[in-house]
Amino acid sequence: MFNAEQIDGLPAHYTAPAAPQIDPVSRIAAADAFFAATRADIRHGGDRAYYAIHPDYVQMPVFESFRDAESYYATLAHEMTHWTRHASRLDREFGRERWGDEGYAAEELVAELGSAFLSADLGLTPEPRDDHAAYIASWLKVLKDDKRAIFTAAAHAERAVAFLHGLQPGAVTEEAA
Repeated sequence: MFNAEQIDGLPAHYTAPAAPQIDPVSRIAAADAFFAATRADIRHGGDRAYYAIHPDYVQMPVFESFRDAESYYATLAHEMTHWTRHASRLDREFGRERWGDEGYAAEELVAELGSAFLSADLGLTPEPRDDHAAYIASWLKVLKDDKRAIFTAAAHAERAVAFLHGLQPGAVTEEAA
């Protein structure tokens, strides 16, 4: 193995300095401002995104670990929709007893719809994530067992998104209107 500079007669493109790479993942200021205005405790690190209800914080992998900005913000929107379920906010409970049960699936459906609604509001077009197929399988049972589940989930997601919008500077709340 030789370094390119050690080889005579090599075409110039082998020895040209590498062009600077533009960061493919650039932050979206409006989305950053939206989520910052909620004043949620959003922590970064690790390899999983989740909402921890009892200590009340959102955990996100670092921004640069996502394939694009839209994926980061859609994931954050999903977790922030979960964040609204806390008793001090919308106090949403579906009787979840363990991971993967029907209450869990119902909350995940709300969070995914909330993420889609927020993404649309923020002008984001995220790509489907790898874990969507697993979520869809859990949603199917809920949707089969309750024909109105999608409407219930959409209503909860709409309330969650309205709550997050209500935390924005200059937002008019229902009590003030």
